[in-house]
Amino acid sequence: MIERIFVEQGIKRMELEQYLKKELDKAGFTKAEVLKTPLVTRIVVNVTRPGLAIGKSGANIRTLTETLGKRFGIENPQLEIKEITQPALDAQAMADKIKSLIERGYSWRSVAYRTLRDIMEASAQGVEIIVSGKITGKGGRKKQQRIAEGYMKKVGDQVKLVDYAKAAAYPKVGAIGIKVRIVHPDTVFPDKVSISEILKKKAAGEAGKSEPAAPVAPVAVSPAAPAEAVAEVPKAEAKAEAKAGTVEGKKAAAEAKPVEPVSGEAKKEPKAVEAAAPTAATEGGETVAGQ
Repeated sequence: MIERIFVEQGIKRMELEQYLKKELDKAGFTKAEVLKTPLVTRIVVNVTRPGLAIGKSGANIRTLTETLGKRFGIENPQLEIKEITQPALDAQAMADKIKSLIERGYSWRSVAYRTLRDIMEASAQGVEIIVSGKITGKGGRKKQQRIAEGYMKKVGDQVKLVDYAKAAAYPKVGAIGIKVRIVHPDTVFPDKVSISEILKKKAAGEAGKSEPAAPVAPVAVSPAAPAEAVAEVPKAEAKAEAKAGTVEGKKAAAEAKPVEPVSGEAKKEPKAVEAAAPTAATEGGETVAGQ
């Protein structure tokens, strides 16, 4: 079944990390990543002190590479050492640091608060440290103490973005468990709202409103006719149309139509009436009045 394959791979991975943790404990081992390629299998080991992991002239690396190939059956293993530049932002490194100091006799309270301060000074968004077990001294009952600062996600799918690690210290009084959670500075949660972005959008909107509007060219408007005259025009037109539709209206329109002259006929001009004037004739030097 395919489930067995996944279970076997998980067991091999856990055994590999436990072996590297045991061999590279002094080098500050935190985690290992296995990357398979067609040619080789790369194993990236994160440590805080790479010099101790490599060894003199790379002797420690060669020994680990041979052991990984024989013991875990890894084909063509290639070990790569990666240095942790900021140990204060690595949860496993901080848990191991608290464990080491408690086993050396330091008070868990002072160690936990000092570690909390170092993590927050490294610009972390939030941190939580839980110490539980025989922390009250010899003869005391087990107890759990929690110290935290900043922003922390505890539930939901967003917990995957939180760096989580645990360790166990074994002082003389009894076992003490340590849990460390760190939210890195560059972690962005899906529900996070940036106040700076809101202020920028608000400032941009106010700047757009404060800009003067473009001048509008004046438009010449003719004086409007009185409302009564405007109302009378449609009424007169409606009456004329109604009258034209009747028989009397059609007859009146036909009579009012001017008569055009017929082509080919000359226009007859009225004769001028001249008044008859008396004429005088002279006959032999005498004036004779016309009869």
